[in-house]
Amino acid sequence: MSVIAILLSIAVAFLHAYILYLEMFAWEDKRTRKIFGTTEDFAKATKALAANQGLYNGFLSAGLFWGVFAGKTDVLVFFLLCICVAAAYGARTVSKKILFTQGLPAALALFAVVFLN
Repeated sequence: MSVIAILLSIAVAFLHAYILYLEMFAWEDKRTRKIFGTTEDFAKATKALAANQGLYNGFLSAGLFWGVFAGKTDVLVFFLLCICVAAAYGARTVSKKILFTQGLPAALALFAVVFLN
């Protein structure tokens, strides 16, 4: 696997680990509310939902780390495609920003994994 593919995949894995942290442990923090554009009341009301989303982001992160450290290109392709699909859905239903903050990094990593090996 190319160094570029590895580095991009690790970057996406860390991004999703960070999203896990924000959604599971810092959802009600002022900084997190600013990132996600939510109010204090909304954050309190949706804390459990956000934690569930965070857990899923953790699974994506773990899958990417597994793929990188086990040298499994097929695993990386699967998890990066999952992120691309989730980002497209999120862009359509929540915010177009998701396409750029999550989808673009995953698409670049996917390109590198598939075409730079």
